[in-house]
Amino acid sequence: MGRWRPPAQASTALITRAGHDRLKVELDDLWRVQRPEVVRALAAAAAEGDRSENAEYTYRKKQLGGIDRRVRYLSKRLEALRVVDTAPSDHSAVFFGACVTLERISDGVELVYRIVGPDETDAPLGHISIDSPLARALLKKRADDELQVELPTGPTDFVIVDVCYQA
Repeated sequence: MGRWRPPAQASTALITRAGHDRLKVELDDLWRVQRPEVVRALAAAAAEGDRSENAEYTYRKKQLGGIDRRVRYLSKRLEALRVVDTAPSDHSAVFFGACVTLERISDGVELVYRIVGPDETDAPLGHISIDSPLARALLKKRADDELQVELPTGPTDFVIVDVCYQA
């Protein structure tokens, strides 16, 4: 069996200003701090002699490859992304960047999500990708609208309690 995998579906090229700034900081840290440290450690490991049995050399080569892949990805992705740093004119509807408070109808639990770009999702913070099924179902809906979303746990009914946009 080969290692070929079908290409991933293209994600939406939107990002918030804060997410864009975080990616730029990560790229700068990888390029100016982490990569030079790994290159120095790799050179020291290579100077020790036989590379075929040198675990430090092998580890550093893999680490350098991972850093280079991430740098390449971030460099290309940052060029393709469009920063959205303005709120839409209609603040009552759900669009990119909205903070949405939902109530799960089955048990009355309130959940708060912020719709962000796929490069800045963070589940513990409640940041969900605009490409996610929940975000797609929420787009253009308003407070008090009901919706049903097909989640991995099965179909779930929600009602939108509040829609707001952060400054």
